[in-house]
Amino acid sequence: MTIPITLDSPQTKPLDQLCIDTIRTLAMDSVQKANSGHPGAPMGLAPVGYWLWEKFLQHNPENPQWPNRDRFVLSGGHGSMLLYSLLHLTGYDLPMSELERFRQLGSRTPGHPEYGMTPGVETTTGPLGQGFTNSVGMAIAERWLASHFNRDGQEIINYRTYAMGGDGDMMEGVCSEAASLAAHLGLHKLLWIYDNNKISIEGKTSLSFSEDVGARFKAYGWFVQHVADANDLKALNRAFKKALKQTDKPSFIVVNSHIGFGAPTKQDTNEAHGEPLGEAEVRGAKERYGWPPDAKFLVPDEVAKHMHKQFRSGRKLEKEWQAKFDAFAQAQPALAAEWKLMQNREMPPGWDKDIPTFPADPKGLATRISNNKVLNAVAKNVPWLLGGAADLAPSTKTLIGDGGDFEKGSYVGRNFHFGVREHAMAGIVNGMVLSKLRAYGAGFLIFSDYARGSIRLSAIMEIPMLHLFTHDSIGVGEDGPTHEPVEQLMSLRAIPHMVVIRPGDANEVAEAWRVMMEEKKHPILLALTRQAVPTLDRTKYAPASGLRQGAYILSDSQGQPDIILIGTGSELQWCVEAGEKLKSEGVKVRVVSMPSTAIFDRQPQEYRDRVLPPSVRKRLSVEAGVTLGWQKYVGLDGASVGQDSFGASAPVKDVMKHFGFTTENVYNHAKTLLAAVKV
Repeated sequence: MTIPITLDSPQTKPLDQLCIDTIRTLAMDSVQKANSGHPGAPMGLAPVGYWLWEKFLQHNPENPQWPNRDRFVLSGGHGSMLLYSLLHLTGYDLPMSELERFRQLGSRTPGHPEYGMTPGVETTTGPLGQGFTNSVGMAIAERWLASHFNRDGQEIINYRTYAMGGDGDMMEGVCSEAASLAAHLGLHKLLWIYDNNKISIEGKTSLSFSEDVGARFKAYGWFVQHVADANDLKALNRAFKKALKQTDKPSFIVVNSHIGFGAPTKQDTNEAHGEPLGEAEVRGAKERYGWPPDAKFLVPDEVAKHMHKQFRSGRKLEKEWQAKFDAFAQAQPALAAEWKLMQNREMPPGWDKDIPTFPADPKGLATRISNNKVLNAVAKNVPWLLGGAADLAPSTKTLIGDGGDFEKGSYVGRNFHFGVREHAMAGIVNGMVLSKLRAYGAGFLIFSDYARGSIRLSAIMEIPMLHLFTHDSIGVGEDGPTHEPVEQLMSLRAIPHMVVIRPGDANEVAEAWRVMMEEKKHPILLALTRQAVPTLDRTKYAPASGLRQGAYILSDSQGQPDIILIGTGSELQWCVEAGEKLKSEGVKVRVVSMPSTAIFDRQPQEYRDRVLPPSVRKRLSVEAGVTLGWQKYVGLDGASVGQDSFGASAPVKDVMKHFGFTTENVYNHAKTLLAAVKV
């Protein structure tokens, strides 16, 4: 419902300007009512957002998930009211009542855009640089999807990716990493808009930032343009049109804007950045726009009618696309079936039929090696499974055999080369997964720290991103403490919605992939060894399918156990061997494999009590990582063999022995625990 206005109000202004000022005033009013937020960027960028959405962005507000839509990412997520205003005005299911509840509990207008909460929001943004990085993944996905599905003149994929952000984004290293790779790959359907308002929270950006950003992007290999004034719609129009003509490089438009445009005393100051303007300043800004100063959340009728036309045009665009897809499905039924499965995050029938079963072998395999075998068995039957490493594929063993390389001019390959850019890799893969690809990023577990910001966002968004990390403990050996993860496993397990799986042998790796590929909501991190671990004899020990419950009884004695040994990853072998030695002495021992605490914690209490009976108080966990967190599973009367110091540089066997990861040490700890008398 719109509010009627008088003849001397904005009704007399040109329609485009009226729409722009509507966006500005909605942003001011929402922030002011919430008494919290960032009004300045939406006020300055309103002309840019309006013109892009009005003239260039192809989308369907009726169906925000239309697969061939253009993507728009607001990387400067603090300016969320710009996006919410555009979504509301163009017809998305975001009523005025939600704008009025900006930043309130349970509203669909949170302080920063959140994926899955607000129709039309493509990704969660706020940590600066992440949205720009995600947009590279979306542009990569478009190139791969077009190369894979568009056949014989039938085109079902052809969209563009737009992203908008400011000085803070440009300062973040992840943004630079992503920009470098985007240019290298020639992602010409990618356009970044840089809001050069020269203001940050602390004051003028000159306090810490004086580089020529346009020159930097030109050096990367982007097509760079400058728009001197964000309010110059003609200049914006020319810049957008030139960007759309690019055929071999991404586009970067530097737009000079005024933060808090129109605010009488706060325009071009940091006071307009991250706090409400205040009632007097809002009133003054509205007067400068020629707006009714006392009107709140005003949408003139002609603005509503004009901008809502995108609802109808979007419906028409999707209808035309659907006709193309129906014809494509007739001509390419197998590809159409793939497409539908991919869009629903479903797996093809028999997708896991080639996953190997590994024979018992005391010498065994490094789990990074068995992972390569399973990865390739799955990739054979899931064409949209793809990914790459941060310049470590020969070490992580994460190449898809015969998958080809994704590179400039040849976008059909399934192996990606992210370079030494762990943070960008994770953010880019998030964008690929948001585009419905089953994508993974790989590296050494220690470098998950570099990627953590993007890993955390994959968990917040609850998207099934795959993180394949190898070299998962002090078992790295000669490379020493800088490359030996100690605290990483537990810190990653601490992230809500994150599923960490640390398989103990090759068959647990195989089962982990069955779990991973069926997951639709949670990101999964697979922690794999550099060194060989024995492949357990599953005729003697429980089948690896127990991994589906996160933890399972690997071996047991008759009757209630005297002690429970809990192992993960490469340390599981010492639990097994120590358990056998204890059994030979008449001790009733249960060995539990716990590859995933997150999955185990999801199980019914009855199952968890069956695996770890509350009445059995003597429990010993064994993992080459910090002991912090294991008390949850071993209890107050239990103990942990772990790594609460940094590692050392030496051959792996020497390192493991030095720090007590041996059968003998596990056995001795168990004996000490058994001998302990509860006081």
